Amino acid sequence: MHMLFRTIWHMLFVGPRGSKLAFGDFSRSRFRVWPTDLDLLQHMNNGKYLSVMDVARFDLIQRNGTMKVFKRENWYPVVVGQTISYRKSLNPWQRFWIESKIIGFDEQAVYMEQRFVRPDADRKPEIYARAYVRARILRRGGGVVPVAEILEKTGARAEDFQLSDDILAWGQATRLPSTRDSAASIW
Repeated sequence: MHMLFRTIWHMLFVGPRGSKLAFGDFSRSRFRVWPTDLDLLQHMNNGKYLSVMDVARFDLIQRNGTMKVFKRENWYPVVVGQTISYRKSLNPWQRFWIESKIIGFDEQAVYMEQRFVRPDADRKPEIYARAYVRARILRRGGGVVPVAEILEKTGARAEDFQLSDDILAWGQATRLPSTRDSAASIW
C-alpha cells in the first residue's frame, strides 16, 4: 500500500513541481529508504528497487510531457523486461535519487536506463545500482502502439536514440512469445 502512496505523492506533488524536461533528458527523482523498504538484512530489499523505479519512470514521463500524450491517445506503458545490477546497499533512512532516461527503441519497444545514485565522500554522484528496462506502449482498446507512432506523437527523433548492440542483444534474448502465441512451460 505504501507504494501507492509514494506513487500518488510523486504524481500529484513532486512531478508537477519538477522542471520540465525534453523527451531525451534524464530525470532525477528523490527518495528515502523507509522501514517498509527493508528486508531481514536491514537494507533495501532487492524487489523494492523495481517498485521504486516505477515511481521514477512516472516522474520522467510526467515531466517530459509524454504522460499528456498517453492520456490524449489513450495509451499506457507496460514493462516487458528489466534487469538490474546492484553495487552497494541502500540502508535505512538514506536519501538517494533515481536518474531515469529513455535511451532508445527497437521495432517494438522503448528502452530506459535507471540509476540509483547517492553522493560519495567528495559529494560526487555515485551509482549504487543500475537497471535497464524494456517497455511497450499499449492502446487501452487493445494492441501495441508502433514505435514510429510513438516517435511521431511525442516529436522525438529515432536517430537521437541509438541503442548499443549489447542492449539490443539483451532485449532480443529476454523476449517472451507474443500473447497470441503459445508459451508452454516445459522444463
